[in-house]
Amino acid sequence: MKSRISLDHAATTPVNAAARAAMMAALDLGGNPSSVHAGGRAAHALLEGARDAVARFAGVAAEQIVFTSGGTEALALAANGARLAGPARPRFLVGATEHSAVLQARDDAVVMPVDSSGLIDLAALVAVLADGPALVAVQAANNETGVIQPLAEVATLVRDTGGLLLVDAVQAAGKMTLPDADFVALSAHKLGGPPGVGALIVKDPASLIPVQRGGGQERGHRGGTPNLPGIAGFAAAVAEPHDWNAVAARRMALETWLKAAGAIIHGEAAPRLPNISSIGLPGVAASTQVMMLDLEGFMVSAGAACSSGKVKSSHVLAAMGLGAAAGEAIRVSLSPATTDTELDAFASAWLAMAARLGRKGAA
Repeated sequence: MKSRISLDHAATTPVNAAARAAMMAALDLGGNPSSVHAGGRAAHALLEGARDAVARFAGVAAEQIVFTSGGTEALALAANGARLAGPARPRFLVGATEHSAVLQARDDAVVMPVDSSGLIDLAALVAVLADGPALVAVQAANNETGVIQPLAEVATLVRDTGGLLLVDAVQAAGKMTLPDADFVALSAHKLGGPPGVGALIVKDPASLIPVQRGGGQERGHRGGTPNLPGIAGFAAAVAEPHDWNAVAARRMALETWLKAAGAIIHGEAAPRLPNISSIGLPGVAASTQVMMLDLEGFMVSAGAACSSGKVKSSHVLAAMGLGAAAGEAIRVSLSPATTDTELDAFASAWLAMAARLGRKGAA
């Protein structure tokens, strides 16, 4: 059986040793953080210590951290719980290349166009905001292409019209400075922590009403017994330092090699995260590429990982105006643990695949 090399770290990255150890310690603790006895008090202290650690990582106050079951719940909480003046939900404006967790968070989302690099159309946003304040959702960086959005400009436009800004920083956290936004969503399993835990950073707790009620946990913003082992693992994971400059250098070297063999790198003209490449092979379906590379022992994806397990044409690339090419790209995403040897082996496999399918770069 072939060895498996994961180049799909944007989907999930392995739980690191520090997070594993912290989770085991939390499991051994056993208490409920809401209980008033000694075991409960110890669990509560662990919970609040983890909150402090995640807050330090994010550069915010501990009381601004609301733990959730992951990035999707964090985004849904903000999308449905954010309030301006009055009880009504504000209008919801979203970029066309947002993750489905944002696009499907509400049925009344108004989709804003993007340019050919996937950057939000600021002129279109200005025009829609002229009708009044809104909750605006824009990613820090795209989960398929790594393209970094101009959040400083977006934030100014939103605040000048009295609105609120929601940022999906699930992919960007740890790789770039988190934005100054009203709401920021994080997910542990993109950072070396466990799946099933995340956080919503809430700049002003008064701007958020609870969506999941009951129990009064998380200062009333999110009911339910907290996932203490997951939260402990989350806090331990974000304390681990990483060299993302080295990752960026490896990604750039890989892209240079593949472009010489006929690959297209989507979004390369814009600023990008250091670890994500959207690699197009003209005329070859993404599903074919994923399966062929999987047979060679390489785990990549076509766009975002989804619960259906199906390979679909990328809505991100379609929004960028790529037409049929939106169904011909794979996502390769690295971690700090990805080696030059692994990328050399992947490049050789990609070149062989391109040659076999009659593309340029057979030699």
